[in-house]
Amino acid sequence: MQVLTDDEIGALSFEDALNRLEVIVKSLEQGDLSLDDAVVAFELGSKLRRCCEKKIQEAKLKIEKVIKSAQDSAVSLEPVNCAGPS
Repeated sequence: MQVLTDDEIGALSFEDALNRLEVIVKSLEQGDLSLDDAVVAFELGSKLRRCCEKKIQEAKLKIEKVIKSAQDSAVSLEPVNCAGPS
């Protein structure tokens, strides 16, 4: 199992981190790892989980910011017909 540095983990996309985490979980569930390898896998999995949670939180904050910005600007705009011309 490839051990990653904190910088390497931080540079992963959410999808890549999640995929690596899924592989680790499957390996641990199978029970084929030695105790030492299982501990290393668990440590890496914990770091990947935190990375995924951080990326989800960042995305959530961005979405909330966009929604708030849209709500703030909507107050001063006239109604728009989104359906297009009749």
